[in-house]
Amino acid sequence: MSFVPVSEADLRRALLAPPGAARGDHDLNPGFRRKTPLRPAAVLCPVARRAHGLSVILTQRPLSLREHPGQIAFPGGKLDRADASPLAAALRESREEIGLAPEQVEVLGALEGYATGTGYAITPFLGLVADGFSPRPEPGEVEAVFETPLDFLMDFRSHQRMSRVYGGVERHFWAMPWRDRFIWGATAGMLRGLAERVAAAREASAA
Repeated sequence: MSFVPVSEADLRRALLAPPGAARGDHDLNPGFRRKTPLRPAAVLCPVARRAHGLSVILTQRPLSLREHPGQIAFPGGKLDRADASPLAAALRESREEIGLAPEQVEVLGALEGYATGTGYAITPFLGLVADGFSPRPEPGEVEAVFETPLDFLMDFRSHQRMSRVYGGVERHFWAMPWRDRFIWGATAGMLRGLAERVAAAREASAA
């Protein structure tokens, strides 16, 4: 069956319902539980309107970073004491990392929280980016900025369940390889959650 392109209306319907139960790395690794408290973080899933359709703006972290070097991520990071809310943190980090100002984003709502095996409790937000936005990556924090078609990321056929051995233990994760980019881990897990919400909203509207 061919995949029906995702529209802005699909995203808006998907975000009408409040976020469901938090998900995380433990979903595919039920035996894995962290004993230490999770540190709060927030990210923005920025969706841009392009000639070919909707695209998700993603970043690649520099290899020089201590945490998650080289990984594909949404703009975002840890909450600072000055942040009034997780959304404020996500918007602040988006401005700092890729030059996306808060007034250039229409925030549609929050996705399900995501707990990472590295110790973060992430609150992700979905936002539509104003037309004409051109990212300006911050040197030292962002190695590259690229876009992946939303339709590719929302198509379950693009989702691969993979595993690697860490510290002698096999860990499973979602991955969505796109051209020469390897989207995986928490970022892929949050996109998987969005894909499930879009699919559920479509089914409900068709009923």
